[in-house]
Amino acid sequence: MTAGRSHPAGLAHLAGQMMPASLSPTGSRRSTVLHLSDVHATAAAPLYGVVDGITRMCAASDYARAAGLEPEAIVISGDLIERGNSAAYPALRDALLDVEDSWGVPVLSVLGNHDDRAAARVLPGHQAPAGGHAEDASPRAVRVGEWRFVLLDSSTGALGVEQLAWLEAELKLPAGAGAGTGAGAGTGTGISADSPLAPSGTVVVMHHPPLGSPLPMLARAGLRDAADFLDIVEGTDVRAILCGHFHHPLSATMRGVHVSAGPALAYHQVMDAEPGTVSGFDRSMFSLVHLSADGVSASSVGVEHPAPLFTLTPTLSQLSPVSS
Repeated sequence: MTAGRSHPAGLAHLAGQMMPASLSPTGSRRSTVLHLSDVHATAAAPLYGVVDGITRMCAASDYARAAGLEPEAIVISGDLIERGNSAAYPALRDALLDVEDSWGVPVLSVLGNHDDRAAARVLPGHQAPAGGHAEDASPRAVRVGEWRFVLLDSSTGALGVEQLAWLEAELKLPAGAGAGTGAGAGTGTGISADSPLAPSGTVVVMHHPPLGSPLPMLARAGLRDAADFLDIVEGTDVRAILCGHFHHPLSATMRGVHVSAGPALAYHQVMDAEPGTVSGFDRSMFSLVHLSADGVSASSVGVEHPAPLFTLTPTLSQLSPVSS
Protein backbone atom coordinates (compact mmCIF):
# COMPACT_ATOMS: atom_id res chain seq x y z
CA MET A 1 0.00 0.00 0.00
CA THR A 2 1.02 3.62 -0.34
CA ALA A 3 3.50 4.60 2.31
CA GLY A 4 1.88 6.61 5.04
CA ARG A 5 0.32 6.48 8.46
CA SER A 6 -3.14 5.62 9.65
CA HIS A 7 -4.87 8.22 11.81
CA PRO A 8 -8.22 6.83 12.92
CA ALA A 9 -8.17 8.83 16.14
CA GLY A 10 -9.75 11.80 14.40
CA LEU A 11 -12.85 9.80 13.56
CA ALA A 12 -12.98 8.51 17.10
CA HIS A 13 -12.76 12.07 18.44
CA LEU A 14 -15.65 13.26 16.32
CA ALA A 15 -17.75 10.19 17.06
CA GLY A 16 -17.08 10.38 20.76
CA GLN A 17 -17.31 14.11 21.47
CA MET A 18 -19.68 15.63 18.91
CA MET A 19 -22.71 13.42 19.49
CA PRO A 20 -23.66 9.83 20.38
CA ALA A 21 -22.81 7.54 17.46
CA SER A 22 -26.42 6.35 17.26
CA LEU A 23 -27.94 9.85 16.83
CA SER A 24 -28.11 12.15 13.82
CA PRO A 25 -27.53 15.92 14.25
CA THR A 26 -31.30 16.37 14.71
CA GLY A 27 -31.45 13.66 17.36
CA SER A 28 -33.07 10.92 15.26
CA ARG A 29 -31.66 7.43 15.45
CA ARG A 30 -28.75 6.82 13.08
CA SER A 31 -27.51 3.47 11.76
CA THR A 32 -23.90 3.05 10.67
CA VAL A 33 -22.82 0.84 7.77
CA LEU A 34 -19.24 0.14 6.71
CA HIS A 35 -19.36 0.00 2.93
CA LEU A 36 -16.39 -1.82 1.39
CA SER A 37 -16.01 -2.53 -2.30
CA ASP A 38 -13.77 -4.00 -4.98
CA VAL A 39 -11.52 -6.27 -2.92
CA HIS A 40 -9.97 -7.95 -6.00
CA ALA A 41 -8.48 -10.80 -3.96
CA THR A 42 -5.89 -12.94 -5.72
CA ALA A 43 -4.89 -16.56 -5.20
CA ALA A 44 -1.13 -16.14 -5.53
CA ALA A 45 0.83 -13.00 -6.38
CA PRO A 46 -0.62 -9.65 -5.28
CA LEU A 47 -2.50 -7.69 -7.94
CA TYR A 48 -0.11 -5.37 -9.80
CA GLY A 49 2.59 -6.65 -7.48
CA VAL A 50 1.35 -4.73 -4.41
CA VAL A 51 -2.41 -5.20 -3.90
CA ASP A 52 -3.35 -7.93 -1.42
CA GLY A 53 -7.12 -7.55 -1.39
CA ILE A 54 -7.84 -9.69 1.65
CA THR A 55 -5.19 -7.91 3.71
CA ARG A 56 -6.66 -4.56 2.67
CA MET A 57 -10.15 -5.66 3.61
CA CYS A 58 -8.93 -6.64 7.07
CA ALA A 59 -6.97 -3.37 7.35
CA ALA A 60 -10.14 -1.38 6.68
CA SER A 61 -11.91 -3.35 9.39
CA ASP A 62 -9.06 -2.69 11.82
CA TYR A 63 -9.06 1.01 10.96
CA ALA A 64 -12.78 1.29 11.66
CA ARG A 65 -12.37 -0.50 14.99
CA ALA A 66 -9.48 1.75 16.03
CA ALA A 67 -11.63 4.77 15.13
CA GLY A 68 -14.28 3.65 17.58
CA LEU A 69 -16.93 3.14 14.91
CA GLU A 70 -19.92 0.95 15.74
CA PRO A 71 -21.42 -0.40 12.52
CA GLU A 72 -24.65 -2.33 12.49
CA ALA A 73 -23.64 -4.03 9.25
CA ILE A 74 -20.70 -4.32 6.88
CA VAL A 75 -21.50 -4.54 3.17
CA ILE A 76 -19.10 -5.41 0.36
CA SER A 77 -20.37 -4.40 -3.05
CA GLY A 78 -18.70 -6.82 -5.40
CA ASP A 79 -15.52 -7.69 -7.29
CA LEU A 80 -14.57 -9.83 -4.34
CA ILE A 81 -11.81 -11.46 -6.39
CA GLU A 82 -9.74 -10.46 -9.39
CA ARG A 83 -11.00 -12.20 -12.53
CA GLY A 84 -9.41 -15.63 -12.96
CA ASN A 85 -8.60 -16.03 -9.24
CA SER A 86 -11.45 -18.27 -8.12
CA ALA A 87 -8.98 -20.17 -5.95
CA ALA A 88 -8.96 -17.12 -3.66
CA TYR A 89 -12.56 -17.68 -2.54
CA PRO A 90 -11.80 -20.12 0.33
CA ALA A 91 -9.31 -17.69 1.91
CA LEU A 92 -11.75 -14.84 1.34
CA ARG A 93 -14.52 -16.88 3.00
CA ASP A 94 -12.36 -17.41 6.07
CA ALA A 95 -11.53 -13.70 6.22
CA LEU A 96 -15.18 -12.69 5.88
CA LEU A 97 -16.15 -15.01 8.72
CA ASP A 98 -13.31 -13.66 10.87
CA VAL A 99 -14.43 -10.07 10.25
CA GLU A 100 -18.03 -10.97 11.04
CA ASP A 101 -17.06 -12.78 14.24
CA SER A 102 -14.81 -9.95 15.39
CA TRP A 103 -17.53 -7.31 15.00
CA GLY A 104 -20.56 -9.39 15.92
CA VAL A 105 -22.54 -7.83 13.06
CA PRO A 106 -23.51 -9.27 9.67
CA VAL A 107 -21.09 -9.01 6.76
CA LEU A 108 -23.16 -8.94 3.56
CA SER A 109 -21.52 -9.30 0.17
CA VAL A 110 -22.62 -9.27 -3.46
CA LEU A 111 -20.85 -10.29 -6.67
CA GLY A 112 -19.31 -8.08 -9.35
CA ASN A 113 -18.16 -8.58 -12.91
CA HIS A 114 -14.81 -10.07 -11.79
CA ASP A 115 -16.58 -12.72 -9.70
CA ASP A 116 -17.50 -16.29 -10.56
CA ARG A 117 -21.02 -17.25 -9.44
CA ALA A 118 -20.36 -20.98 -9.20
CA ALA A 119 -17.04 -20.70 -7.37
CA ALA A 120 -18.43 -18.01 -5.04
CA ARG A 121 -20.95 -20.50 -3.58
CA VAL A 122 -18.41 -21.21 -0.82
CA LEU A 123 -18.92 -17.69 0.55
CA PRO A 124 -21.34 -16.95 3.41
CA GLY A 125 -24.77 -16.06 2.07
CA HIS A 126 -24.02 -17.23 -1.48
CA GLN A 127 -25.49 -20.72 -1.41
CA ALA A 128 -27.19 -21.84 -4.62
CA PRO A 129 -30.94 -21.15 -4.80
CA ALA A 130 -33.18 -24.09 -4.04
CA GLY A 131 -33.82 -25.99 -7.23
CA GLY A 132 -31.54 -23.66 -9.17
CA HIS A 133 -28.15 -23.93 -10.78
CA ALA A 134 -24.78 -22.81 -9.48
CA GLU A 135 -24.60 -20.22 -12.27
CA ASP A 136 -27.95 -18.60 -11.36
CA ALA A 137 -28.18 -15.24 -9.63
CA SER A 138 -29.13 -15.45 -5.95
CA PRO A 139 -30.78 -12.22 -4.82
CA ARG A 140 -31.74 -12.13 -1.17
CA ALA A 141 -33.24 -9.84 1.44
CA VAL A 142 -31.84 -9.56 4.96
CA ARG A 143 -33.23 -7.71 7.97
CA VAL A 144 -30.60 -5.84 10.01
CA GLY A 145 -31.95 -3.73 12.84
CA GLU A 146 -34.55 -1.34 11.45
CA TRP A 147 -33.43 -1.83 7.84
CA ARG A 148 -34.01 -4.33 5.05
CA PHE A 149 -30.92 -4.95 2.92
CA VAL A 150 -31.68 -6.22 -0.58
CA LEU A 151 -28.61 -7.87 -2.11
CA LEU A 152 -28.52 -8.13 -5.90
CA ASP A 153 -26.14 -9.80 -8.36
CA SER A 154 -25.02 -7.63 -11.28
CA SER A 155 -22.01 -9.80 -12.12
CA THR A 156 -23.08 -9.98 -15.77
CA GLY A 157 -23.30 -6.19 -15.94
CA ALA A 158 -27.10 -6.32 -15.67
CA LEU A 159 -29.70 -7.66 -13.26
CA GLY A 160 -31.79 -9.42 -15.88
CA VAL A 161 -35.51 -10.08 -16.18
CA GLU A 162 -35.78 -12.77 -13.49
CA GLN A 163 -33.88 -10.83 -10.85
CA LEU A 164 -35.80 -7.65 -11.60
CA ALA A 165 -39.06 -9.57 -11.21
CA TRP A 166 -37.84 -10.89 -7.86
CA LEU A 167 -36.89 -7.35 -6.78
CA GLU A 168 -40.28 -5.95 -7.76
CA ALA A 169 -42.07 -8.65 -5.77
CA GLU A 170 -39.79 -8.17 -2.76
CA LEU A 171 -40.28 -4.40 -2.65
CA LYS A 172 -44.05 -4.84 -2.66
CA LEU A 173 -43.70 -6.52 0.73
CA PRO A 174 -43.40 -4.31 3.82
CA ALA A 175 -39.74 -4.04 4.79
CA GLY A 176 -39.09 -7.00 7.07
CA ALA A 177 -41.89 -9.22 5.78
CA GLY A 178 -39.59 -10.58 3.08
CA ALA A 179 -36.35 -10.24 5.02
CA GLY A 180 -34.50 -13.50 5.09
CA THR A 181 -35.92 -14.58 1.73
CA GLY A 182 -33.76 -15.78 -1.10
CA ALA A 183 -30.93 -18.27 -1.19
CA GLY A 184 -28.60 -17.98 1.78
CA ALA A 185 -30.25 -15.01 3.43
CA GLY A 186 -27.27 -14.51 5.68
CA THR A 187 -25.20 -16.21 8.29
CA GLY A 188 -24.16 -13.62 10.83
CA THR A 189 -25.17 -12.04 14.08
CA GLY A 190 -28.08 -9.65 13.86
CA ILE A 191 -29.95 -11.33 11.00
CA SER A 192 -33.40 -12.67 11.65
CA ALA A 193 -35.96 -13.83 9.13
CA ASP A 194 -38.65 -13.80 11.82
CA SER A 195 -38.12 -10.26 13.10
CA PRO A 196 -40.87 -7.63 13.08
CA LEU A 197 -41.07 -5.18 10.23
CA ALA A 198 -38.06 -3.01 9.40
CA PRO A 199 -39.69 0.42 9.68
CA SER A 200 -36.80 2.53 8.42
CA GLY A 201 -36.86 1.19 4.88
CA THR A 202 -34.67 -0.64 2.40
CA VAL A 203 -31.05 -0.42 1.29
CA VAL A 204 -30.15 -2.01 -2.06
CA VAL A 205 -26.61 -3.33 -2.47
CA MET A 206 -25.20 -4.27 -5.89
CA HIS A 207 -21.95 -3.86 -7.79
CA HIS A 208 -22.84 -1.71 -10.79
CA PRO A 209 -24.17 1.81 -10.18
CA PRO A 210 -27.40 2.69 -12.00
CA LEU A 211 -25.59 5.54 -13.78
CA GLY A 212 -22.30 6.19 -15.53
CA SER A 213 -19.02 7.54 -14.22
CA PRO A 214 -17.89 11.09 -15.07
CA LEU A 215 -14.74 9.51 -16.51
CA PRO A 216 -15.20 9.23 -20.30
CA MET A 217 -13.92 5.65 -20.46
CA LEU A 218 -16.40 4.58 -17.74
CA ALA A 219 -19.34 6.72 -18.80
CA ARG A 220 -21.20 3.65 -20.06
CA ALA A 221 -19.89 1.20 -17.47
CA GLY A 222 -22.89 1.41 -15.16
CA LEU A 223 -25.72 -1.08 -14.84
CA ARG A 224 -26.96 -1.98 -18.32
CA ASP A 225 -30.62 -2.27 -17.30
CA ALA A 226 -30.53 0.74 -14.99
CA ALA A 227 -33.74 2.23 -16.38
CA ASP A 228 -35.72 -0.93 -15.63
CA PHE A 229 -34.16 -1.12 -12.16
CA LEU A 230 -35.01 2.51 -11.38
CA ASP A 231 -38.56 2.04 -12.63
CA ILE A 232 -39.00 -0.65 -9.98
CA VAL A 233 -37.24 1.22 -7.16
CA GLU A 234 -38.98 4.56 -7.69
CA GLY A 235 -41.76 5.20 -5.19
CA THR A 236 -40.84 2.30 -2.90
CA ASP A 237 -39.26 2.36 0.55
CA VAL A 238 -35.72 2.14 -0.90
CA ARG A 239 -33.69 4.85 0.84
CA ALA A 240 -30.22 4.11 -0.50
CA ILE A 241 -28.41 2.18 -3.23
CA LEU A 242 -24.85 1.15 -2.31
CA CYS A 243 -22.58 0.03 -5.14
CA GLY A 244 -18.97 0.12 -6.36
CA HIS A 245 -17.30 -0.79 -9.67
CA PHE A 246 -15.88 2.60 -10.67
CA HIS A 247 -12.97 2.61 -8.18
CA HIS A 248 -13.75 6.19 -7.28
CA PRO A 249 -16.43 7.59 -4.95
CA LEU A 250 -19.57 8.97 -6.55
CA SER A 251 -22.85 10.17 -5.08
CA ALA A 252 -26.06 10.91 -6.93
CA THR A 253 -29.80 11.11 -6.54
CA MET A 254 -31.68 8.90 -8.99
CA ARG A 255 -35.50 8.97 -9.03
CA GLY A 256 -35.38 10.48 -5.54
CA VAL A 257 -33.11 7.75 -4.09
CA HIS A 258 -29.60 8.32 -2.76
CA VAL A 259 -26.93 6.42 -4.73
CA SER A 260 -23.46 5.97 -3.29
CA ALA A 261 -20.71 4.30 -5.33
CA GLY A 262 -18.08 3.55 -2.75
CA PRO A 263 -14.33 3.79 -3.39
CA ALA A 264 -12.29 0.62 -3.82
CA LEU A 265 -10.07 -1.26 -1.43
CA ALA A 266 -7.78 -2.33 -4.28
CA TYR A 267 -6.87 0.93 -6.04
CA HIS A 268 -8.27 4.33 -7.05
CA GLN A 269 -8.87 5.66 -10.54
CA VAL A 270 -6.55 8.32 -11.91
CA MET A 271 -9.22 10.93 -12.55
CA ASP A 272 -7.18 12.83 -15.18
CA ALA A 273 -5.91 9.80 -17.10
CA GLU A 274 -4.91 10.31 -20.70
CA PRO A 275 -7.85 10.26 -23.14
CA GLY A 276 -8.73 6.73 -24.18
CA THR A 277 -7.06 5.14 -21.15
CA VAL A 278 -8.00 3.89 -17.69
CA SER A 279 -5.35 4.14 -14.99
CA GLY A 280 -5.23 3.40 -11.28
CA PHE A 281 -2.99 4.42 -8.39
CA ASP A 282 -2.31 2.75 -5.07
CA ARG A 283 -4.91 3.97 -2.61
CA SER A 284 -7.19 1.84 -0.44
CA MET A 285 -10.47 3.40 0.72
CA PHE A 286 -13.87 2.52 2.12
CA SER A 287 -17.10 4.40 2.76
CA LEU A 288 -18.78 5.21 6.05
CA VAL A 289 -22.55 5.33 5.51
CA HIS A 290 -25.05 6.79 7.96
CA LEU A 291 -28.76 6.02 7.61
CA SER A 292 -31.42 7.94 9.50
CA ALA A 293 -34.93 9.30 9.19
CA ASP A 294 -33.35 12.60 8.12
CA GLY A 295 -31.48 11.16 5.16
CA VAL A 296 -28.41 9.24 4.03
CA SER A 297 -24.77 10.32 4.08
CA ALA A 298 -21.64 8.60 2.80
CA SER A 299 -18.08 9.63 3.67
CA SER A 300 -15.02 8.25 1.87
CA VAL A 301 -12.21 7.22 4.21
CA GLY A 302 -8.63 6.43 3.25
CA VAL A 303 -7.21 3.46 5.12
CA GLU A 304 -3.77 5.09 4.97
CA HIS A 305 -2.75 8.66 4.25
CA PRO A 306 0.23 10.96 4.83
CA ALA A 307 1.03 12.37 8.24
CA PRO A 308 -1.25 15.27 9.21
CA LEU A 309 -0.18 18.85 8.64
CA PHE A 310 -1.63 19.78 12.02
CA THR A 311 -3.65 18.31 14.88
CA LEU A 312 -6.15 20.37 16.89
CA THR A 313 -8.43 19.51 19.79
CA PRO A 314 -11.45 21.80 19.30
CA THR A 315 -14.17 22.05 21.89
CA LEU A 316 -17.71 20.87 21.15
CA SER A 317 -18.92 24.47 20.88
CA GLN A 318 -16.33 25.15 18.19
CA LEU A 319 -17.57 22.19 16.14
CA SER A 320 -21.28 22.86 16.58
CA PRO A 321 -23.29 25.29 14.44
CA VAL A 322 -23.80 28.73 15.99
CA SER A 323 -27.46 29.38 16.75
CA SER A 324 -28.85 32.82 15.97
